[in-house]
Amino acid sequence: MPGDAAPAVAGLLLAGGAGRRMGGPKALVRFEGERLALRAVRVLADGGCDPVTVVLGARAAEVETALRADGLPPEVRAVVAHDWDEGMGASLRRGLHALSELLPAPDAALVHLVDLPGITPGAIRRTAGTDAPASRPDPDVLRRAAYDGKAAHPVLIGRHHWAAVAESATGDAGARGYLAGHPGLELVECGDLAVPDDVDTPEQLRRLTGA
Repeated sequence: MPGDAAPAVAGLLLAGGAGRRMGGPKALVRFEGERLALRAVRVLADGGCDPVTVVLGARAAEVETALRADGLPPEVRAVVAHDWDEGMGASLRRGLHALSELLPAPDAALVHLVDLPGITPGAIRRTAGTDAPASRPDPDVLRRAAYDGKAAHPVLIGRHHWAAVAESATGDAGARGYLAGHPGLELVECGDLAVPDDVDTPEQLRRLTGA
């Protein structure tokens, strides 16, 4: 509500893809008995992100119904990227637009992808800075998790960058083009906390489960 303190870091989960190589939307796929989308929402919340918004796309109504039935908390907002088939950029644009509508707006958005089950709350906290709850992120912040020095996810995007990131987000690149070479980008090593491997196929999911 207007007048309330602005949330420091909002969680933004991109879960709009069709998962063609997986055989269906990855949001509904189970990993260790838990749907990937529910796992990612839990990790964001446990990592200190509040509120959490999920961007859906392919078979959105079916996916949301299944997630709500399986326990997606009512306070987690689900929005739909109707142009989801353009790629991840469409989901990122829709999610940032949804966050910009919040009053008051969060200082920053922690962007997470649904197909990264190896990301932990610890990696979320370190990237978002929520492991130091007394401090708030600068709205100009750009921070990205790295694993053995290689940039990956999650990504923290300060509010002052949202419009420019949304404008540049096309195809499956998401914020990659905007972040690449940006002088303000900070890499945060998270290799001791999480595994950044994505899962695009059932075989990759089985391998990660075995690991």
